[in-house]
Amino acid sequence: MIGIIDYGMGNLRSVQKAFESLDIQATILANPDQLDAEVSHLVLPGVGAFGDGMTHLRERGWIDPMHQFIKTGKPMLGICLGMQLIFESSQEDAPADDQPILGLGLVKGQVKRFAGNAYGPGKLKVPHMGWNSIDIQRPVKLFDGLEDQSHVYFVHGYYCCPTDASITIATTDYGDPFCSSIQQDNLWATQFHPEKSQRIGLKMLENFATC
Repeated sequence: MIGIIDYGMGNLRSVQKAFESLDIQATILANPDQLDAEVSHLVLPGVGAFGDGMTHLRERGWIDPMHQFIKTGKPMLGICLGMQLIFESSQEDAPADDQPILGLGLVKGQVKRFAGNAYGPGKLKVPHMGWNSIDIQRPVKLFDGLEDQSHVYFVHGYYCCPTDASITIATTDYGDPFCSSIQQDNLWATQFHPEKSQRIGLKMLENFATC
């Protein structure tokens, strides 16, 4: 069974409906007590700000249960804000760039803001919103059956910078290439929204469910 973490930040029902359209059982977990042995895969979705996300996870008691779930070796998927939260820290909501907000620390690296003026006035807007392609870096289970340069749906103003570049499994160009998907052992994450990416995204969710 797929467990979807409810921490008050986002598109839970749309993720659940995407799995259900594939005839895959998915349950929204309202509290950590529901994270039992029947949950074979865990999804951390999310829409909103990094600081709020960490506050909600902490207040609802999700942080330690997620770390324990990862240690079991079962697959976990972070989506959009959920990808960012698994990193060590973020510039979003930080009082200064050298005082980042701490994240879950499941992946080494930092979440950084897009520098909108770095690409010239009027050239690129922040947040990065809409359809864009992914440049698949290596064959992985999540992308089975998908072509390189497949288009997926993004909505974000910050991007992830893993310390270990080898965990990056896809990049996307928005002025410059940025990491748009990672795999670290049994932990997967996408900056884009598979549940909003039509056929391509549904195939990824199907692939994740069979990891």
